Amino acid sequence: MAVESPRDVVITGLGIISPIGIGRSSFWSGITEGRCGLKPVQLNSWVAAPGCIVGEVSDFNDETAKKEHLKSLRKSLKVMCREIQMGVASALQAMEDAGLKNGSVAPDRIGCDFGANLMSSPPDVLQDGAMRCRTNRTGNLAFDYDQWGEVGMGGLEPLWLLKYLPNMPGCHIGIALEAHGPNNSITHDEASGGLVIGEACNAIRRNRADVMVAGVTGTRMHTVKACHFARMDVLADGPAEQRLRPFDRDRRGEALAEAACSLILESREHAESRGAKILGTILGCGASSVSGRDGVADEATAIQLAGQAALDRAGISAADLGHINACGSGHLQRDRFEATGLRRLLGSAADKVPVTAIKSYTGSAGSGSSLIELAASLLALQEGLIPRTLNYTTADGEAPLNVVFGESAKAANGVFLKTSVTRMGQASAVVVRV
Repeated sequence: MAVESPRDVVITGLGIISPIGIGRSSFWSGITEGRCGLKPVQLNSWVAAPGCIVGEVSDFNDETAKKEHLKSLRKSLKVMCREIQMGVASALQAMEDAGLKNGSVAPDRIGCDFGANLMSSPPDVLQDGAMRCRTNRTGNLAFDYDQWGEVGMGGLEPLWLLKYLPNMPGCHIGIALEAHGPNNSITHDEASGGLVIGEACNAIRRNRADVMVAGVTGTRMHTVKACHFARMDVLADGPAEQRLRPFDRDRRGEALAEAACSLILESREHAESRGAKILGTILGCGASSVSGRDGVADEATAIQLAGQAALDRAGISAADLGHINACGSGHLQRDRFEATGLRRLLGSAADKVPVTAIKSYTGSAGSGSSLIELAASLLALQEGLIPRTLNYTTADGEAPLNVVFGESAKAANGVFLKTSVTRMGQASAVVVRV
């Protein structure tokens, strides 16, 4: 089936911060129980989602960050916004899950590739600086942009910029782990997960590293970002546990969420030499970005091309796949775009290859989504299963897929494709064998 790489890259650790559980065991329990992670927001007073219902990681808060998730980095918390904290916590958790202690890998042989969204400051952080730049020159209250650099920024919190830069998760992880190897940050929203895996795998295959942390963090329920998505997207309403219906004919829209996930990738020889438990092997990665001259994204073609590139690099055909772990969010149009791309990719196997959509459990967390979804398939296949999609009952007649629903399905084999796509037409895909 698959053509083995001269230097195989394997997965040996998982770190998961999700609305249905923190850590491998809790997250897997959420999947097996069919638990929906949507609930009324607890850590903020309000969020721009119907009924203030979101996929919040309520158990990750200031106290648990200090005492549990990031206790070894307490002094650094003041320069980490919530997204950065979750990303770094997932990486430390993944290292522990892989059985790797700090110093057990030579510093120049361990690196980090990390994906994140652009990070926003809460309104109260910007308030004082903005108020300093008020002007009333024309009789109307306005914001004087010319004053921002010299006057306004003096009203911001110390080290403000460091707290909200999307490359900071990778920086903090590199420092915490004494990882002096390759280090890069990617900000391609949902596609970030597949891209960081691809880059991390290439670093290992080129013998630039033996171990790489490949992770993502993201949120769409941030106070400011939630307002953006409420305007740009259709957000699902109704009872929390029934809101998300990916690929279903009667889907209602997306749900805002937050999440972070890290994988520990190693060369096979390094993992085997230390007796590590191997969770899966990365067989191939692909990426694509497609839009017309008018700037309109072509998500279907992007998915098709990224998926085909991953299959080609893995040396397999679409018919060899045991299942597809799709991006499907419940969006009225974008689910159909993705389904169309997957049908083109699968060809004659389109009605046979099972498809699952994990956002039905967690909601949409931007960059933070793709790797927790991949983790769900990794863990399910340890049991020979494909996770079910929640709330799916009726196929979309225009682009039907063989969606797993009702109960988890027995996997025909341990090879799966994880697809991710953004509204801008950027797509990534990863083929994994368990």
